Amino acid sequence: MDRNRILFWQLVEPEHRKIQAFCRRLEGNRDDGDDLCQEALVCALTGFASLKKIEAFRPWLFRIIINCFRSRRRRPWWRKLVPLDNQDIENSVGHDPAPAWNARRRLEIAFRALSDTDRALVTLFELEGWSIAELAELTGRTESSVKVRLFRARQRMRSTLIKYLYRPKSSTTAGKLWSEDEICVVTKPVEE
Repeated sequence: MDRNRILFWQLVEPEHRKIQAFCRRLEGNRDDGDDLCQEALVCALTGFASLKKIEAFRPWLFRIIINCFRSRRRRPWWRKLVPLDNQDIENSVGHDPAPAWNARRRLEIAFRALSDTDRALVTLFELEGWSIAELAELTGRTESSVKVRLFRARQRMRSTLIKYLYRPKSSTTAGKLWSEDEICVVTKPVEE
């Protein structure tokens, strides 16, 4: 048992920062993301003995994270409530949080249009930099189907944001749609 535990932590160590960042992005905040990360690592550690190929550790671990995330989303709403503490109030004094709040709100609205699995795929591809081949291995699908799923997820996100950002000028006249640049919340970093 100790040998498995040592091997598990040796495999987790190089991926730990990426795992933590992925969990935080899925949950949308640091605290819930850290809770998800811890819960997923505990589940992975208990099931590590069932892993047949060590080479498949990374996709196996991310599948566990996604499954834990989906399980957490099914919990009753009142368990998700977090009380506001003094630290949150102190951190908000002295700066304008409106731009960050607006971007976060748009991202939340866009993600609401997706299933939990699609949300994980978009997060892994767009924010974590996973390749299509890695996502195909993770999901057990072909690369073509992963590309199609990502394309459709982005389309759903875009159409949801367009509906949200539609601003009627008055009750009788048609409204104005925002431009693509105004809709964009986050972009994938460009590698130089």
